[in-house]
Amino acid sequence: VKYAADLVEFTKGKAQYNNVHQIGRIWKALIFQRLTDLYGDIPYFDAGKGYYTGNLYPKYDAQQAIYADLLKEVDEAGTALTAGGDVATGDLVYAGDVNKWKRFAASLMLRMAMRLTKADATLAQTYITKAVGKTMTGDADNALFKHDANGGRVTQNRAAQVLLGDGGQENYYTRWSNTFINYLKTNNDPRLSKVAVTKLYLTDVTKAQNPAFITTASVQKGMPNGKDLSGIAGRDVRQDASYTDFTDYSSPNPGMLKRDGNTIILTYAETELLWAEAAQRFNIGGSAATHYNAGVTSAMTYLSQFDASMAVNAGDAATYLAAHPYVAANGLEMISTQYWAHTITMLDFYETWSNWRRTGLPALVPIVYPNTNTGGSIPRRFPYPLIEGVSNSANYKAASAAVPGGDKLVGKVWWDK
Repeated sequence: VKYAADLVEFTKGKAQYNNVHQIGRIWKALIFQRLTDLYGDIPYFDAGKGYYTGNLYPKYDAQQAIYADLLKEVDEAGTALTAGGDVATGDLVYAGDVNKWKRFAASLMLRMAMRLTKADATLAQTYITKAVGKTMTGDADNALFKHDANGGRVTQNRAAQVLLGDGGQENYYTRWSNTFINYLKTNNDPRLSKVAVTKLYLTDVTKAQNPAFITTASVQKGMPNGKDLSGIAGRDVRQDASYTDFTDYSSPNPGMLKRDGNTIILTYAETELLWAEAAQRFNIGGSAATHYNAGVTSAMTYLSQFDASMAVNAGDAATYLAAHPYVAANGLEMISTQYWAHTITMLDFYETWSNWRRTGLPALVPIVYPNTNTGGSIPRRFPYPLIEGVSNSANYKAASAAVPGGDKLVGKVWWDK
């Protein structure tokens, strides 16, 4: 937040930095959308500005007001980007391509607007309409944050850095869930053999990857949801009737977890699936079926942006769509389920969770543990960090008391209806 706020404040009112300023506004909005989606009401209007305003204890702003301003900011910033103007050097997303930034801004605005379909459908439709004809047009527009393996924690892909470990020890325990793998397998989805591999590890002693891992779709096996290797009765997967060997459970393809691999921020596939939903819900933006087909196709072909070996060809995508044609009567479920699957493959689990909370689709079965904090339901938000009770006490207490359902995992953010 602080870096984005600094960029926006430093370039404000300086014509020679117009494009850099607008990119800063867009990136800041991206960050704050994620934060408010996770927590609800958060410090926003005064956040990150302590050096400039002297306000070290920003109040928590209502999510409704935050979303209204996020939409305004992204709309204004995207419009104000000027081709032929200043070029953002060191741009790790679009290398200074202003036209791609404009399409990114419109696509982000669409995603933000769609988050409000149940909370404020009128405002949602206003900004959805503004985005018509301005969003991403293909996989080449995907927002990919570039990384360098040589810079340690600062420059490496963060998902890879976390899951592979600081010292290079491969993470033996990361597995795809049974729900996800079974969805792909049941539908003969060509993504299955690209995103999942089995026998990636042959032993938990060295936890070294097996270069002869198996990509064959038919042998992929998801880890039963809620299971682990804890040794606790009822939870340890080794006690499960389907258990054979832990190495048989599917891991993410190593191509998805490279230290110098791309972080996928926002995609054409997401955008097209959201357009399909906008068309289905509000009759805005064209044909739901056309957007759905484009979104599903892109959700398969884009995988090569992780690693060339993961490419799904357009012919396989077409075969899949022929077997699973868009049906308007089931449209919202089909769109939301594809969005769920796609954002999982992006490793953007924040977005997967946020869109699921908004739509309730696909229907997921919660895992019930004794003495959980959710009473057997799927969490709806993150509780505020406890450090806020120390660093911004009065505002934290007021915000905590205002959360519908309490400052708990089962509390709800404003747009979650």
